[in-house]
Amino acid sequence: MDIGLQIKKFREQQKISQEELALKIFVSRQTISNWETNKSCPDVKSLITLSNIFNVSLDNFIKEDIKEMREIVEKATIKKFNVISVVFLIELIVVAISAYPLFSIKGNIGIIIWLCLFAITLYTASKIEKFKKSHDIQTYKEILAFIDGKQLTHDETQQEIGKRNYQKIIFAFIAGVIALIICFVVIFICQHLTN
Repeated sequence: MDIGLQIKKFREQQKISQEELALKIFVSRQTISNWETNKSCPDVKSLITLSNIFNVSLDNFIKEDIKEMREIVEKATIKKFNVISVVFLIELIVVAISAYPLFSIKGNIGIIIWLCLFAITLYTASKIEKFKKSHDIQTYKEILAFIDGKQLTHDETQQEIGKRNYQKIIFAFIAGVIALIICFVVIFICQHLTN
């Protein structure tokens, strides 16, 4: 990031020492040194104060860093979405595969364990839906564009909004069929192992 270089450049242009600058913005000289060497970043209040002291607009002061910060945030957001999606997929597989063996346990303990696994899976699914809603991504095309770090055009977005309802119905149906197939396979395997 260039913010450290910017601070040093403007400080030297105004012939201010690190100590003098530190006194003006109520931080230590070491803090100024850390900022200038990019070991740490100033908070928003300090950035505003620095831009006032150096008599430059905040936008000009941190222009290059804003692009980099956006990229970092977008990458972190995409990574979070990918992690939640993988966790959800694993949970779905565990819930589907564990259904028959857990239901075969005498008493209610197996059912209770399976219901707990199912509740955890539903919670993860709700987290994914909240995430998708907060980032306005609902259809597959929107999700793929988001993961690639791109945005859809206005026309593409309007088309995707029209697709959302029926894509959810199709996805629910396909997920149900896959879950049934997995359950039948697990039941078949478990029955042959016990015989």
